Amino acid sequence: MLEIGQKAPEFTAKDQNGNDISLSDYKGKKVVLYFYPKDSTPGCTAQACNLKDNYELLQSKGYEVLGVSTDTEKRHQNFINKYELPFTLIADVDQAVHDLYGTWQLKKNYGREYMGTVRTTFIIDEEGNIEDIIQKVKTKEHTAQIIK
Repeated sequence: MLEIGQKAPEFTAKDQNGNDISLSDYKGKKVVLYFYPKDSTPGCTAQACNLKDNYELLQSKGYEVLGVSTDTEKRHQNFINKYELPFTLIADVDQAVHDLYGTWQLKKNYGREYMGTVRTTFIIDEEGNIEDIIQKVKTKEHTAQIIK
């Protein structure tokens, strides 16, 4: 499990437009790297819309927002278009970024066990170090958790 103060794992993955995105592209900026289970589901939509509604505030504090799920580029594009999301979504269809950050785990729901995304947010500083890890994400109040 990653810890505060550690270097955030470097990755390169595709964004909603099929472009390569690397964490190193954001060196010198603070990054909100948030992992969420699935586009267009109630909790994930609430979380994304909370970040959208507070996007200018986050940017004024120096944050760039990157969302990560295992959805495809096309699903991400539809999610962005439907809710007018102003930030980048990463299509981690092979769970490679999830594996680096430890967010692909065994989950239990209604007595069923399956592998899936554990909703987690990593706040990464300008030098690429993990400044904070939010594990108990409140989807409708997520920005407040980021800007304490």
